[in-house]
Amino acid sequence: MKIKKSIEKIPGGMMLVPLFIGALVHTFWAGAGEYFGSFTNGLMTGTVPILAVWFFCMGASIDVRATGTVLRKSGTLVLTKIAVAWVVAMIASSFLPEGGIQTGFFAGLSILALVSAMDMTNGGLYASIMQQYGSKEEAGAFVLMSLESGPLVTMLILGSTGLAVFEPQAFVGAVLPFLVGFLLGNLDLEFREFFGKATHTLIPFFGFALGSTINLGVILQTGLLGILLGVAVIIITGIPLILADKFIGGGNGTAGLAASSTAGAAVANPVIVANMKPEFLPAAQSATALVAACVIVTSILVPILTAYWAKYQNKNGKAKISGSGELPLQEAKA
Repeated sequence: MKIKKSIEKIPGGMMLVPLFIGALVHTFWAGAGEYFGSFTNGLMTGTVPILAVWFFCMGASIDVRATGTVLRKSGTLVLTKIAVAWVVAMIASSFLPEGGIQTGFFAGLSILALVSAMDMTNGGLYASIMQQYGSKEEAGAFVLMSLESGPLVTMLILGSTGLAVFEPQAFVGAVLPFLVGFLLGNLDLEFREFFGKATHTLIPFFGFALGSTINLGVILQTGLLGILLGVAVIIITGIPLILADKFIGGGNGTAGLAASSTAGAAVANPVIVANMKPEFLPAAQSATALVAACVIVTSILVPILTAYWAKYQNKNGKAKISGSGELPLQEAKA
């Protein structure tokens, strides 16, 4: 049976399919973890420790050596993405309550959802698109995008806008596993290869654990809103990214549009942040559902839009499409 291949045909499938299974279990049998106890309960409730290990392995997989072009391109895209999310948070804080909107069509929309959906790019999706429609240097720009993974950037944005106050040790605790992994991976190549292999393996596990905290009723309630938010992410982050790529990164905007997605790992951020700051707990579940919808919507639309943009640029003599053949559009990593 080609189960893995079938799952990978779904955008972000290795993250979202286990998440949906976990949500099914939680919706129809919320006490399953407690009933079975032991390791089963640990797997269903272990979002934070699983993510801690994944974050460590992610750090170990990143090579500190990179060309100036790669650093310039990736730095431009990463900083632009974060800056846009910060501006959105500042604007949204003037009219959105801390716990999010509770009633009406926009029920579930919160600052936590907006920041989590916009501050992280799907690096694997970006790399696969740029291997086909960009240069090797542009594809390699996903290196710094890995630094966005995890709750640190979300915490920094919420903290810098005054929406939340995090103790200094909370920031250190959020990034320490990543830094330790990064250090070991660059001190010893064998460590990088050893731990780097686990980055993909752990994705289904924290997807399932995260899903085990979600009631599917919330996802149904955020259905159309989730789709609209996904489109909004592409528009709101995509336009500044295209401009930054053209005028700072030295590209033609293709890389910027390819970076306008939501990372699969962003689905975990609302719950992690809410565990650190309980005032976000009322918004966490709806925010998780909305971010999951954004992952799916952006994973489908961003490759299509980028392809049209690249062909338009090529037609006008502003770009040259490179690459060899069609690549799968699912995430290479969360």
